[in-house]
Amino acid sequence: MHTELIIPPNYEPLLDLKETEKAIRLIKEFFQVNLSFELNLIRVTAPMFVKAGTGINDDLNGIERPVAFDIKNMGNIRAEIVHSLAKWKRMMLADYGFKEGEGLYTDMNAIRADEVLDNLHSLYVDQWDWERVISPEERNLNFLKKTVRTIYEVIKRTEKYICQQYNVIKPILPEEITFFHSEDLADKYPDLSPMEREKEVCREYGAVFIIGIGGALQNGRPHDGRAPDYDDWSTSSAATYKGLNGDIIVYYPLLDYAYELSSMGIRVDAAALEHQLEITGNSDRKQLYFHERLMKNDLPLSIGGGIGQSRLCMFYLRKAHIGEIQASIWPDEMVRKCRENNIILL
Repeated sequence: MHTELIIPPNYEPLLDLKETEKAIRLIKEFFQVNLSFELNLIRVTAPMFVKAGTGINDDLNGIERPVAFDIKNMGNIRAEIVHSLAKWKRMMLADYGFKEGEGLYTDMNAIRADEVLDNLHSLYVDQWDWERVISPEERNLNFLKKTVRTIYEVIKRTEKYICQQYNVIKPILPEEITFFHSEDLADKYPDLSPMEREKEVCREYGAVFIIGIGGALQNGRPHDGRAPDYDDWSTSSAATYKGLNGDIIVYYPLLDYAYELSSMGIRVDAAALEHQLEITGNSDRKQLYFHERLMKNDLPLSIGGGIGQSRLCMFYLRKAHIGEIQASIWPDEMVRKCRENNIILL
């Protein structure tokens, strides 16, 4: 993760503030309609906060602190602002009675108070969180890749659409997305950090899906952290590599950056959940509400993920900072330096 501000040389926004706001609306409307059609999803209403101590909130890498508050009218029980809705969505698949091949998506708004603030990372997170019921036969790498290709086609289609609306924007995405296991990247770039590996492979291929995020590689370290209780990163039908999850990452020339658009994966079943909780030292979570339901097979098998709304808009509109897309709070020095370089933060 970058911790320093990137200033593109001689940066000039392609769209002014008003046109940017209009374009954001066009992108969001077009993308979610196409995503829901291709994956057979319906939109549902989602919470901004959940009860603490239920296991429903996303633990991300396990170290980020949720923003929390007491509810006076409910005996001061503790509530947490969501980090994401990774586990909540799966419960809704069960509670709403979704069948195999059906799913949901929602506008997820989160606060991540421990985020390192830079060009791409903000305290405020907005995603399309989606989840779809799958069959036991679909819990495999080929189905994961098929779903990734479908999502990537929507990403490309939206880029084409916005380029037609604004001729100052030119398409840069490659026709195909290329798949790599994180172990492949460690072998290909043994002297580079995971972030540096992503950058090099994205420079070469333009758009990649990196499989196997969360589990330890042959070098003993994971490519990146992932909570143990939603994505299945420890098992796979593949003969050599583990992992049924990954990240969609594209190359962003403006920042010379490996630009993550989506984290997604086939979700844990009861056996994978128990295994991943054990190897991460979190077996005590099995007593929590979400985990109990999953261990009792009360939740359907599923695939799901999150797709960054501001991230997509920033990429399509060729902005230098996510603060040109969303309103948030930034360090005074960052605001000053951005303004000096034609980067106007909302």
